[in-house]
Amino acid sequence: MTRYEELRDHLARRQHRWLVTGVAGFIGSHLLDALLRLDQVVVGVDNFSTGRRENLADVVAGVGGARAARFQFVEGDICDPFVCQVAMEGVEFVLHEAALGSVPRSMQDPLATHVANVDGFIRVLLAARTAEVRRIVYASSSSVYGDDPSDPKVEETLGDPLSPYAASKRIDELYAGTFNRTHGIDSVGLRYFNVFGPRQDPNGAYAAVIPRWIGELFSGQPSVVFGDGSASRDFCFVDNVVQANLLAACAPDSHVAPRVFNIACGERSTLLDLFSAIRNQIATFLPSASDKTPRLEAPRHGDILHSRASIDRARGYLGYQPRYDVQRGLEETIRWYADRLVRRAVSRAGTADASYSTRVQ
Repeated sequence: MTRYEELRDHLARRQHRWLVTGVAGFIGSHLLDALLRLDQVVVGVDNFSTGRRENLADVVAGVGGARAARFQFVEGDICDPFVCQVAMEGVEFVLHEAALGSVPRSMQDPLATHVANVDGFIRVLLAARTAEVRRIVYASSSSVYGDDPSDPKVEETLGDPLSPYAASKRIDELYAGTFNRTHGIDSVGLRYFNVFGPRQDPNGAYAAVIPRWIGELFSGQPSVVFGDGSASRDFCFVDNVVQANLLAACAPDSHVAPRVFNIACGERSTLLDLFSAIRNQIATFLPSASDKTPRLEAPRHGDILHSRASIDRARGYLGYQPRYDVQRGLEETIRWYADRLVRRAVSRAGTADASYSTRVQ
């Protein structure tokens, strides 16, 4: 039995009170779903700046009435100390996901990124101290590696940040370490590498690449690759991130002593290979997608050329074992989007194209 399986068995027998910030977001809603299915009590905070009400509705509908009743939602901004105070009451573990993501967004509006990601994080730290929370697990990012040329990326070696978003996440790590030393706040940072999965928004100027390409291929819109397509990333399915959060929250103190962990699969995918994999899977639902090719455009400022993680530290200290590789994660993700598209078509037209909908399992 893996350490994660042991933890799930433990949580299913013992109830704790959790706070998930950014609970209506992509990752936050998956954390909520997992915790409620383990019969935990969850408080969630979101101001809907990027989170979506339909994500919460999706989770509540999926877990059922008795489990959904264990969820308490607080609508508000983590920069508001009163919101943090109310949300933290009686909480044992905090999973801090609230942030303004996206490197391009931070290039356009660095102040908004700083306020949400740094000022908001400090508010969470202070409120957690007052509430005597046992541990905070917070979302950091692979972007903190900046221009470091190492391959794979190891936690001890950082370069210079290449965007305000990267700088904000690095500042969070510094504050977490400082508050641990000066205020005794127990916190663990998880450096996420290109997380993807169901409920990730495919729309908008700052959509992540996987949901954006999925949406474009299903809708017949053109897709863009920034650069020549050889840039590579370590893409990580959201279920792996949920696992890491729960392990980090509940691990003994000695197991989280390094304080920061890479969370990824430890694999490299170039952007062109990724596009091909997505296109080929979508073609099983929509054959007309099979001949689509992306348009190449100039690289974006702030983007890292190559990023692959060493996950040895997370394996050794946390017992982290990613259950989904990129291929399996894409299968789950594309099936979810295809199912939603069929449902919407049925809702709009009262029927759906049989040759398309029968392919959705």
